Amino acid sequence: MINKHIILASASPRRREILESFGFDFETCSSHADESGVEKYAPQDAVTELALRKALWVKERHPDDGNIILAADTLVALNGELLGKPADEADAFRMLKALSGTNHQVYTGYAILQGEKQICGYECTEVYFRPLEDEEIHAYIATKEPMDKAGAYGIQEKAGIFVRRIEGDYLNVLGLPICKIYEELKRL
Repeated sequence: MINKHIILASASPRRREILESFGFDFETCSSHADESGVEKYAPQDAVTELALRKALWVKERHPDDGNIILAADTLVALNGELLGKPADEADAFRMLKALSGTNHQVYTGYAILQGEKQICGYECTEVYFRPLEDEEIHAYIATKEPMDKAGAYGIQEKAGIFVRRIEGDYLNVLGLPICKIYEELKRL
């Protein structure tokens, strides 16, 4: 295992749970980096740029004592359109209706910083939704679960019943492609 202390630049409970479940030594520090201006980027470039911004924001506020800073950002892409967190319930409905009966991609970009070393990358997972009825979408939105999630859904929660199948890394859909990140951490 990695024996260096990690600073997770995220407030995501899912990312914390993933690191905890694999026994990583870490603390969290929420990043308040500017996330604007990536709307026209390709999905993989947008998530990688956002992850790097988050990591650099945290690095500026932490003394360089050999710790590893890990940041990630997840977005859903449907036909090239980036779907972040919904602005409101109407936006959540729009997103879920668009995802209904289709396949889409979940991208998670990551940035790993240690001293002057910087590793950035991303993972992409294909997710297939079954057709959704409007009533199902409204009932799901009423749970408030979609309001803080990219693409307005969480596969690990009630929206799991919308997912017919995935191709790729399940943990990537949760927000942290731990296998790929572990391989990168070993390179440090």
